[in-house]
Amino acid sequence: MYVVTGAGPVGYTIAEQLAELGHPVRVLTRSGSGPDHPLVEKMRVDASDPEQLKEAVAGSAAIFHCIHGSAYSAAAWAAELPRAEQVVMDAAATAGAVVVFPESLYSYSEPGQIMTESSPREASGGKRGIRTALLNARRAHAANTVSVVAGDFFGPRVKMAHAGERMVTPILAGKKLQFIGSASQPHSFTYVPDLAAAMIAASGKPELWNSVLHAPTGAAVTQREIAVAHAQAAGLTTPKVSAVPGWALRAAGLVSTDMRELAELLYQFERPFVMDSSESQRALGLQPTPLPEAAAATMAWWRGADQRGS
Repeated sequence: MYVVTGAGPVGYTIAEQLAELGHPVRVLTRSGSGPDHPLVEKMRVDASDPEQLKEAVAGSAAIFHCIHGSAYSAAAWAAELPRAEQVVMDAAATAGAVVVFPESLYSYSEPGQIMTESSPREASGGKRGIRTALLNARRAHAANTVSVVAGDFFGPRVKMAHAGERMVTPILAGKKLQFIGSASQPHSFTYVPDLAAAMIAASGKPELWNSVLHAPTGAAVTQREIAVAHAQAAGLTTPKVSAVPGWALRAAGLVSTDMRELAELLYQFERPFVMDSSESQRALGLQPTPLPEAAAATMAWWRGADQRGS
């Protein structure tokens, strides 16, 4: 039996893939959400409650911890994430389960270089420093863990992302697109089903536990190129693309907390921001989904979501 905490794009996709592989899955959320599948048990559980979690994960082989902060801010992350991860790792150690975490590129301290599995992860301050501290805490804990790093998300169910709702909705409406930073710098985007597949594969390879892996991620593309790929996949007109310059976003951050939190990560969009996943792909036996195929699946999901009103 496998346990997934959270039913956002990553948790939902992991649960769906596990069930399709024939594995029983227990999805833990406060709302009781998750995929509708005979092998998926949806439970209303507060994963930050040690007693509830200990009972829910008993007998599990792996826990996929896919819960994030309640807000996109350093304050929320610092208040919520370290304790939540400790609770999960404590429960996993008791159950004898490995914990598999989705991870970001925020902790990489030399982002101007191509980021590989062996690149330094020593970033400090703000959200970047919190991700570094989380990785260090995982390494120090008695539980077995695996952290699978992804670039910016795209794919079915991905809404709150640079290549999510803010990109797809204007494309479907035939409207102009506006990104942040630069629309012409190479940037690594990870297809969420590829991240899910990598996390599942890593859970079954003890030789890869207690390490940091990279999710299979295709060649870096510009924000303009990923938008064009999605439009073409859906047979739509190529969108007009522009970008909000960094100085404007930083200026807005002087009066807006949300803009200040976003401006902290502008370095990812003003210059090349590229990861290499070739080493992990060899270890996991996986390859990234080609962009045209991934974009087609993404746009098909969005069109279905429009019809469902979700």
